[in-house]
Amino acid sequence: MGCIVQNISFNHANGNKALKNISLSVNSGESIAIIGASGSGKTTLLNLLSTALKPTTGFIEHNGSNPWLVSKKALKQIRATIGTVHQSPPIPSQQRVVTAILAGRLGQWSLLKSVISLIYPLDILGTHTCLERLQLGDRLFERCDRLSGGQLQRVGVARVLYQAPQLLLADEPVSAMDPVLSDLVISQLIHETVSRNATLIASLHAVDIALLWFPRIIGIKNGEIAFDLPPAAVTESMLKELYASEMDNLPMQSNRAV
Repeated sequence: MGCIVQNISFNHANGNKALKNISLSVNSGESIAIIGASGSGKTTLLNLLSTALKPTTGFIEHNGSNPWLVSKKALKQIRATIGTVHQSPPIPSQQRVVTAILAGRLGQWSLLKSVISLIYPLDILGTHTCLERLQLGDRLFERCDRLSGGQLQRVGVARVLYQAPQLLLADEPVSAMDPVLSDLVISQLIHETVSRNATLIASLHAVDIALLWFPRIIGIKNGEIAFDLPPAAVTESMLKELYASEMDNLPMQSNRAV
């Protein structure tokens, strides 16, 4: 799914301006990493792209449609083509893994099929396949409150893989994982993007992951785009300026205890 972001700004209810005049164009098939210090506006931008938030000014188009200028039915259809991986997946603690993954298709299924799937899993093979890709195939019927933080993040990723959206948004999808699992998850997200000509936009705090895996890097500072470049063009001085508020070393996955 391609999208256009034109001069969007977003103000929180307290008046704080989280984003200021952001403009960018995203093509189908792209994999993009958004990096920046905590509080720079990365999550807010993803929430705007997912239509969870409405821009204060400016507009966003998904495949030529402005989500806020269409009917409720059309907005629902747009949202069904967007999948979001959350840093802390909003999954009920007592829910089984298989049910959590099936929830990825609820926006695409009829009401009857959705209700039945909550009572009896309708696609055990499909959900198991997604878990196998993330080395969690043995946890299909486990309760989610028995999983570690990293395992729960992988369940959130599996749910979006099962949904098969055209626009895949990932907000710190590997923050609770070690480097090996981080590489596995990011590689699967990018593989999904390439194989279906979908679009992946991931917010990442760890600079090394972004530079290693993503062909386009967008740096955000104080709610504005600082740069939009291929990784080879992103210099150390740019990164130090981007993360100046975080002091000392650049945030690297390899530096973080897990």
